[in-house]
Amino acid sequence: MNSTKLRVIALDLDNTLLRTDLSLSYKTRMLIKRLVEAGLTVVLASGRIPEAMEKYVRLLGLHKAHSYLISNNGALITESNTGHIVHEMLLDRETLLKICDLAHSEDFPLQMYDDNITYISRKNEYSAMDEKITGLRQVVVENFRSLVGEACYKLIIPGDTEHLACVETLIRTYIDSKLSFFTSRKYFLQISREGANKGSALEKIANINFIRQEEVMAIGDSINDEAMIRWAGVGVAMANGDERIKSIASHITKKTNDEDGVADFLENYFFGQ
Repeated sequence: MNSTKLRVIALDLDNTLLRTDLSLSYKTRMLIKRLVEAGLTVVLASGRIPEAMEKYVRLLGLHKAHSYLISNNGALITESNTGHIVHEMLLDRETLLKICDLAHSEDFPLQMYDDNITYISRKNEYSAMDEKITGLRQVVVENFRSLVGEACYKLIIPGDTEHLACVETLIRTYIDSKLSFFTSRKYFLQISREGANKGSALEKIANINFIRQEEVMAIGDSINDEAMIRWAGVGVAMANGDERIKSIASHITKKTNDEDGVADFLENYFFGQ
C-alpha cells in the first residue's frame, strides 16, 4: 500500500461517493471495506442527518467499525458503530424563533429534521426533491414556530438560487446572530451555528484520536466541502465538482461520481504502482 502515512479519509456523500441515483456501486463498497480492513478510518461527512446516512453506513460496514459520522454539515459528530454523540453545535431557541418570524413575514417555506422525520411549513416544489434525497417521511406543520424547541442543528429554506441569495442577505441583515450558511444542491439554504462545518468537525475527530492534519484526506464536490478540503492534509475534489472546490484541492479525481470517481482515485492512490 502506498501513502501509508494517511490514517483518516473523510468522504462527502451526495455527488461524491454516491451516484446521481443515490446508489453505491459494488466497486465503491468493496474498495472502502478494503481500506477499512487495511486500518484506515473512513468518515462519512454530509449535510444529511444521521438517519439519512444510516443506509450507507451499513452498506459500507461502518456500523461494525470504530469510525465517525459528520452530519448536519458538521454541527453533529457521532460514532458510526454506537451512535454516541461526540460533539454537537446547536442553534439556540432565540435565533430559531427570529428566523421563523422572518421567514413567515417574507412567506419563505421552512424545514427541519428531527430523528427520521422532515418537518416542513408547507409543501413546495422542492420538498418532494428533498424527500427523494433523504428518504425521510415528511410532515407538514402549519404553525412551524411552535415546533421549534430548545435547540436544533440547522434550519433549511428551500428555493431557487436567486431567491436563496436574497433570503441569506435578509437573515444576515436583520438577525444579529453568528450563523453559517451553506447552499446544497442549489435549492436548499442550510442555516447552522457559526463554526459548524465539515472542516472543524474533521479537526475535532483528528484531535480526539491524536491524528495529525497531514494524516487526513478529504474528498468532496461542493462548497459545503470547502472547509474540510482546505483543512485536510490531502484535499481532493471530484471531477464533477464545483470549480471553486477544484481550485483549492491538491488533487482532482479523473472520473465523476457516476463513474465511481472516489473508488478509482483511492484505488490508484493507495494500491497503484
